[in-house]
Amino acid sequence: MFLRNLKLIRVQCGHSSALQCSRLTSNIPLYDVKQSSEDGLSEKPAKLERKSVVPSNCRFVYPEFLPDPKIEWRNSLREKLERMDMIQRRKHIDIPEFYVGSIMAVTSSNQHAPNKGTRFVGICIQRLGCGLRANFTLRNVIKHIGTEMKYQLYDPTIQKIEVLRLEKRLDDELLYLRDAPNEYSTFDENMDTEYLAEGEPVPVNPIKVKLKPRPWRARWERKDMKGLADLELEDRFYKRANELATPWEKYDLMKQYRKTIPEEEQKEIFAEVYSELHEVEVMRKKLKRKKVFIKPTKTL
Repeated sequence: MFLRNLKLIRVQCGHSSALQCSRLTSNIPLYDVKQSSEDGLSEKPAKLERKSVVPSNCRFVYPEFLPDPKIEWRNSLREKLERMDMIQRRKHIDIPEFYVGSIMAVTSSNQHAPNKGTRFVGICIQRLGCGLRANFTLRNVIKHIGTEMKYQLYDPTIQKIEVLRLEKRLDDELLYLRDAPNEYSTFDENMDTEYLAEGEPVPVNPIKVKLKPRPWRARWERKDMKGLADLELEDRFYKRANELATPWEKYDLMKQYRKTIPEEEQKEIFAEVYSELHEVEVMRKKLKRKKVFIKPTKTL
């Protein structure tokens, strides 16, 4: 008798209640599930939501959202919590798009400064880390002394990050500027912001840096740097560099795979991140337009 009553209840509830129960036990988003009748005559989306198209350059604009490619350092729960924390941090501070070679200004808290803040202007020479460990290094020459500041990208003491000139360089790191003349690393602290038109690609600065005479901080002839001018070394240095070179590694598919995150995992991460950050950017643009707009006054 009990089974018969249960069967009647299921028939009266119909297919829609069964579909709702299945959503509670599955991880499929509601907008991806379609409600259809048993006869297959009608199909309607269960929930209408705006789907944002994730740009293909997200992996370059937000590289810190990708987890570490080393398997022994991976933890899905920690990575999820870090992404949530990073998104919340970006809602309170505007972290603009920047690359190695961009001229930036960072204002951070300093209790010993008169205005409780310190502003440093320099060129980004290195960008490392993932998650909350993401960091970048700025370099400038102040009073004929090369000065570098390393910042944690999501440090709560950072008050403002500005990109004065958005551009790229030929290399992923510019550590060789430490061995270059000061003219390559000198930037005005009162430099004005240079704006790019919306939709315009990020320019690449093709400058070739000429280093000082040896000794250097690294064997730059062995690094295959594209942004370096002729080093003017003896043949024995280049001969030794050719002996130690490993050109076959660029064909090692397994090594490349271990150094990267699979494409499917990248799409899943950036689909989650971009949906949140896109709303933040839209709200910032609305607030900026409200600040710029000045209500006209009545003239007598």
